[in-house]
Amino acid sequence: MSHEILEAMHALAREKGIEPEKLMVALEDALLSAYKKQPGSAKYARVEMDRETADFRVIELIIPERLEAHLIVETIDEGTTIDPETGEMREPEEPEIDPKKFAEYRDQIDERDVTPDDFGRIAAQTAKQVILQRIREAERDMMYEEYRDRVGELITGIVQQSDSRYTLVQLRERVEALLPKSEQVEGERYDHSQRIKAVIKEVSPSTKGPAIIVSRRDPELIKKLFELEVPEIADHLVEIANVAREPGYRSKIAVVSHTDGVDPVGACVGPRGSRVRMVVSELRGEKIDIIPFNDEPARFVAKALSPARVREVLVDDEAKQATVIVPDDQLSLAIGREGQNARLAARLTGWRVDIRSETEFAAEEAEHGYEEEEVQGRCAAILSNGRRCPNAALPGSRYCGLEAHQALASIDSDNIVDLSRPDAQPPDDAGQPPPPGEPQPGAASSSEPGEQPAGGEPQPPAEETGLGASPADSGLESREGSPHGMPGGQAA
Repeated sequence: MSHEILEAMHALAREKGIEPEKLMVALEDALLSAYKKQPGSAKYARVEMDRETADFRVIELIIPERLEAHLIVETIDEGTTIDPETGEMREPEEPEIDPKKFAEYRDQIDERDVTPDDFGRIAAQTAKQVILQRIREAERDMMYEEYRDRVGELITGIVQQSDSRYTLVQLRERVEALLPKSEQVEGERYDHSQRIKAVIKEVSPSTKGPAIIVSRRDPELIKKLFELEVPEIADHLVEIANVAREPGYRSKIAVVSHTDGVDPVGACVGPRGSRVRMVVSELRGEKIDIIPFNDEPARFVAKALSPARVREVLVDDEAKQATVIVPDDQLSLAIGREGQNARLAARLTGWRVDIRSETEFAAEEAEHGYEEEEVQGRCAAILSNGRRCPNAALPGSRYCGLEAHQALASIDSDNIVDLSRPDAQPPDDAGQPPPPGEPQPGAASSSEPGEQPAGGEPQPPAEETGLGASPADSGLESREGSPHGMPGGQAA
């Protein structure tokens, strides 16, 4: 064989990115197949090729009958399979001995050189087909090895064709991926030669090469797009804790900062919204809410219902359920179109969210009384504006930790204003009124702002103690002494 063939094999190996040794082995197998198609060829043979000169030899293997019978029996035992239709044992019609077994018994096998002078046209065509088949197999193996560990990775491809079943996306030369209908976003169009981004969903081997499935619906797509646009996420200064997505309509992402001084929401939004705008553009206008992650469930649930304003949140840790009270004019915004906003908030936080308006919640309180509220651990005090105190009650008490609210336990009323009545002062332990100069229970609520009662420090005004504060003025009320405490603030 001429050196031109050898040079051509090396050039082909460089072009296809295949190891030259694999092509040499493939060429040996091709020459062996071509030899066996010639009349009078040996039953058992192998081809040896010189890697330097490209000279080859066909060597016939002369196997003793007993050894041949032994190897055939082993092949039949290994090749016996079960017919999937009948369930019976099925043997191969013409068992072929694996050439690797000959190496184990080389000392019992004689050899002789039977290299033919000319293979002929048919033999050359057979060799060509075998070489091309081996090259295709090597390319498929290389592509599978390249993409098998890239599941979840963001890729960019060019749309080749699209129909009602799937869209074919070219990733690079001779590498294509499928975007099935189930992974497409409703309403998106994929035109020919259009460049799109997607995440690799699945990679599996097949006879025609690796089957690569990509997705435009996977929540991982949003994470990868933000990682591409936000350097703080790529550098692990900011992390996307969770994603809740309804593809094509709206998404909510919870972000958390691992570095002091780095605002996670501001980093994702970017200067004048440039970063989030690039992500929205790639998602064809899908709206994205960026929520700061919080370890306190009540705060996290309140922020997750953005852009609606939340008045207060009552949480049940055992059932992982949160009851959210919103102003009447924010109820429809909190629920969202067809419940979309509440549904996404529940997915993002992992809590079941029950949204109530203030009017509805007040009516339920009036109807069921305070017994149910005691179970919920809410303070039973009625503020001067007629609203219920939103703070959590102390263990073993019906009231929160405010002194004036605790003073209600000594009178038969839950209204703060009743503490200022002269007849509401409780007696001391002996049944007699307390001596003059002693502080009266609840006196903090009746003192003038800044006035100093006898025997104590100056008391703050009622607004500072929360007695006259309105939930409507203070936003989300603080719950002192409660694991569900949640200072005010509206969702971003």
